[in-house]
Amino acid sequence: MRAIVFDHHDPSPQVYRLDDTLPIPAPAPDGVVVRVAYAALNRLDDFVRIGWKGLELTWPHIPCSDFSGEIAAVGRDVTGWQIGQRVTANPLIWCGACQACVAGRHNHCRRAHLLGEHVRGACADYVAVPARNLIAIPPGYDMRQAAAASLVYVTAWHSLITVGKLRAGERVLVVGAGGGVNTAAIQIAKLAGASVYVIAGNADKAGRARQLGADWVHDRASDAAWARTVFTATGREGVDIVVDNVGAATWPESLRTLRPGGRLLTVGGTSGYRAETPVNLIFGRHLQVMGSTMGTHADYLTVMELVWQGRLQPVIDAVFPLDEFRAACERLLAGAMFGKIVIAVNPTEMD
Repeated sequence: MRAIVFDHHDPSPQVYRLDDTLPIPAPAPDGVVVRVAYAALNRLDDFVRIGWKGLELTWPHIPCSDFSGEIAAVGRDVTGWQIGQRVTANPLIWCGACQACVAGRHNHCRRAHLLGEHVRGACADYVAVPARNLIAIPPGYDMRQAAAASLVYVTAWHSLITVGKLRAGERVLVVGAGGGVNTAAIQIAKLAGASVYVIAGNADKAGRARQLGADWVHDRASDAAWARTVFTATGREGVDIVVDNVGAATWPESLRTLRPGGRLLTVGGTSGYRAETPVNLIFGRHLQVMGSTMGTHADYLTVMELVWQGRLQPVIDAVFPLDEFRAACERLLAGAMFGKIVIAVNPTEMD
């Protein structure tokens, strides 16, 4: 089968290559094999390619956590799924036996891993996944949008709703407009009844954030002093929640925009992890710093139902053919995108 692979860790996307010699995976007894129509990129793919201490991969490694496609093979113990069904899947693979899993906290599983992270991912003709991770794509739903949804929506939902306990009427500040998690967070916050404030990297992204439903948007390219501007825009009260997945470059400013008792939510740090924290703000304003990774399977099923209903709409920045995977990664690294970058692996006629 064809797959995008790399053979060693490298800071450059030039390490990726198209390989057409890999065998088609066989389904596990409790799993399926899906013929991939579309895959989608995440910043995680960049981190995995660069690597970190303790990350052990089977070479060559295949990137991408997200996909849409049709079931091509079914394991002997699988029921309820048929060859030819259109599906996507929760990319979090949990053990199912530990205390966290039994309690339904699948993203707390110490043996959990992600497609495209510790195991081979979905940027290939075929991908093997546990049947319990599957979710059916409704008839007529765009397969490109289905591929763009899973990781970012479950991540944003768990962070804002499950961990952050966002309530209607609260103010939410999203730091950064163009990333997949942030475009999902803007929509989820609006759906929950919050007032949404956004810090955008340029005027174009600011305009697109407004189209997604943001109530107030600041273009930091024209004014970098956004913490003060947010404070003024909220009547010098501050916001209830800040969604900051940028990390080191924005952390102190994010904390300063919070009202007393506010919460800072993070699922990542694209600018670096060594963020400076003014400790006096934490105790002086009774602030909470709350982190999360992915979500539970219940979170996934809940948020994907909202996606299928059209109440949340995955944002696609661009679609690249499989043989232009490097160019897709370069667009991701340049921060030029607004929404998800999708890879057409075996595109379907209706899309």
